[in-house]
Amino acid sequence: MAARGGRGGGVVVSGGSLDKSITLPPDEIFRNLENAKRFAIDIGGSLAKLAYYSTVQHKVARVRSFDQSGKDAEHESPYEITVQEEITARLHFIKFENAYIETCLDFIKDHLVNTETKVIKATGGGAYKFKDLIEEKLGLKVDKEDVMTCLIKGCNFVLKNIPHEAFAYLKDADPEFRFQMNHPNIFPYLLVNIGSGVSIVKVETEDKFEWIGGSSIGGGTFWGLGALLTKTKKFDELLQLASKGQHTNVDMLVKDVYGGAYQTLGLSGNLIASSFGKSATADKDFSKEDMAKSLLHMISNDIGQLACLYAKLHNLNKIYFGGFFIRGHPVTMRTITYSINFFSKGEVQALFLRHEGYLGAIGAFLKGAEQDNPNQYSWGENYAGSSGLMSTSPDICPMQRERSGTFDMLEMDRLERTLVNLPLLKDPSVYVPDTVDLTDDAMARKYWLSCFEDALDGVAKRAVASQPDSVDAAERAEKFRQKYWDKLQTLRQQPFAYGTLTVRSLLDTREHCLNEFNFPDPYSKVKQKENGIALKYYQSVIESLDTLGWEERQFALVKGLLAGNVFDWGAKAVSDVLETEPQFGFEEAKEKLQERPWLEDSYNEWLERLKGSPHKCALIFADNSGIDIILGVFPFVRELLSRGTEVIFFGL
Repeated sequence: MAARGGRGGGVVVSGGSLDKSITLPPDEIFRNLENAKRFAIDIGGSLAKLAYYSTVQHKVARVRSFDQSGKDAEHESPYEITVQEEITARLHFIKFENAYIETCLDFIKDHLVNTETKVIKATGGGAYKFKDLIEEKLGLKVDKEDVMTCLIKGCNFVLKNIPHEAFAYLKDADPEFRFQMNHPNIFPYLLVNIGSGVSIVKVETEDKFEWIGGSSIGGGTFWGLGALLTKTKKFDELLQLASKGQHTNVDMLVKDVYGGAYQTLGLSGNLIASSFGKSATADKDFSKEDMAKSLLHMISNDIGQLACLYAKLHNLNKIYFGGFFIRGHPVTMRTITYSINFFSKGEVQALFLRHEGYLGAIGAFLKGAEQDNPNQYSWGENYAGSSGLMSTSPDICPMQRERSGTFDMLEMDRLERTLVNLPLLKDPSVYVPDTVDLTDDAMARKYWLSCFEDALDGVAKRAVASQPDSVDAAERAEKFRQKYWDKLQTLRQQPFAYGTLTVRSLLDTREHCLNEFNFPDPYSKVKQKENGIALKYYQSVIESLDTLGWEERQFALVKGLLAGNVFDWGAKAVSDVLETEPQFGFEEAKEKLQERPWLEDSYNEWLERLKGSPHKCALIFADNSGIDIILGVFPFVRELLSRGTEVIFFGL
């Protein structure tokens, strides 16, 4: 048994090897346990996935406007910023090896403070095997749920709530992941769950689905035959062997059977004609790596063909693959994708899920929380507490990871408001709000990651300055700086870790890390000062515009938009100017603008459009108040309104 002591648990060494105990970093893995309200667990053949609900207290910056009558606009701010404590709901999902389940249960038991929970929802084959252990350790009654129902509920939940949850795998792309936009209607689809065997389920609505087929040849077959062939007992070690192997040393290819005549059949000579075909006639031993690779191809091709046939039979063009067999392993995804494309002639798409390993645990949790109706809310992934695709937690050092096993985490926060698709969009399924895909554009990715790294020390300093009365602000700011730095390094190596990488997602990740250490808005004081200055100059900007002719005024308005956005670009050159020239303002920004032609310059075409009949409606998306909004956007809005155009603001 593990030695009990301290918050982290302990390790016992016996005969030079570790027993099945681990050292757990409590603040990084099982977070917010003291506020845990409800539990669920999904236990498979090798991995356990724990889910629990907690409440998290954090600071939120709120703005309160003043009555301006009698105020000195020259010296007093038009509003005040107050920091309030708020409590939000958070879902935690942790994945770990079954070998460590007893120590993990001990850890949870020791750190639970008060919980109203009397029952833990459980699913997966291990729910029966570990039932007595769970009830003994946690003092909770195990309530078992149907595996397939939990999988479907979990799949629907992630597809609806996590942007870029699904991805296609393209082996020749860099990187290989191509994330899908969230479609307003996720149904119908085919879910192929590859565990020990294979289950194929047709999902038509939130509650309507049916098991339509399956196979006994699945992950358990790969594991079992692999163990017999290579004497390797661990599943992940088998995958490692397969990644280093060359299947053509073992498999008989089409060109081996037909020589040069295969071209008349319309087949590629490199297609596998017979898995392990060469082993029957070759008088030699085959390497473990080659046999594991051949076996992986054989199982994956068989599953891909079977899934494709069912999809065609039921007129479905989307297949989501899940289960422990996938594990984000490139060779597996590549082979399944190739098989689907080959047999469907490109008409059916093979899709994989970033969080496929959590589907059962999420579904079991949702079953236990039905009285709270969690589906009525929108949930967002908390990047600060989530591991990301194909990564172990970057916050656990490598030496500690060797002893603690591989832990993956997913955290989701309940959003203040329910998210809906913008009703004015012609087709929400194809709308892309980001102009640059940093996952795909390596040069842009390198540039923007460097920008955020270079700005990090400044953000940490601003965070400390935003809370001058806090004695631990500097300590928390350093923790934020280190955590966000770690996230940036993860994204350098794995830009696909949290879906499509964009400037927006980098900002979201930074905000999540700031919130994690109770810095709701490091720039609140700066914004307050800028807004006061901008409001002071607003009337003079309007009066100046009114003296211009129509065409001159349009050009001045566009320059105003560009000049205002200088303060919001985040580029290092702009940051340097703002830091070194405190008096740098709106007029100075206009003087700094590049002369036409601009890099993207369609001003003349835009002006000709304006000369026509007035537009009925204009949509304006604004991220926040500031110089860019007050002196850039507001005068533009005033001009549109004067032409009888209806203006709709979003996000202001």
